[in-house]
Amino acid sequence: MFGLFAKRMPSTRIDGSHVYIRPPRRGDERQWVQLRHASRDFLIPWEPAWPSDAATPAAYRRRLRRFCEDWRVRTGFAFFVFEQGSDRLLGGITLSNVRRGVSQSGSIGYWMGEPHAGKGHMSEAVALVLHFSFETLGLNRVEAACLLHNEASRRLLGKLGFKEEGIARRYLCINGKWQDHMTHAILHDDPRPSIVKRATSLYA
Repeated sequence: MFGLFAKRMPSTRIDGSHVYIRPPRRGDERQWVQLRHASRDFLIPWEPAWPSDAATPAAYRRRLRRFCEDWRVRTGFAFFVFEQGSDRLLGGITLSNVRRGVSQSGSIGYWMGEPHAGKGHMSEAVALVLHFSFETLGLNRVEAACLLHNEASRRLLGKLGFKEEGIARRYLCINGKWQDHMTHAILHDDPRPSIVKRATSLYA
């Protein structure tokens, strides 16, 4: 059954200057487990509560099955972020809750492994996902939310053209606690950095 899920992942790849993004694959399991385990204390304050087996092969396979299904029904598009040249896994970014009809919007969330944080990699990765969201999917609006005290994420989003839209009270349960978030959004025709070097967007 797992092999059937794995075959559904598309051949999408979008390249920037220093990183590229593509959907997760079965072969990424070892790097993912190692990076998540090494970054556990760094990530826990910013994420939903970790289960006891959060950084294990079993957890990765659960996520991969969910990622594949989301791609299949076009409601979510998960990507891993890799370093150009070395193909080293740096983190992940997901466009989720994609709504069509009169909305044409989606939400992004992301994580970066502790050894790679603060080096500009996620800024580039978010810009690549915005290219996919607007140019491939044809969305009108992409949203993001971050904890009020996450100054690094708020700066990142501002640099990429997102606008702060207000505080959403008890918006997400992060690290076991309902917490307020600052909401952000960027529209298709808002100014944003153009850094895509090459894009193969075969998501069918």
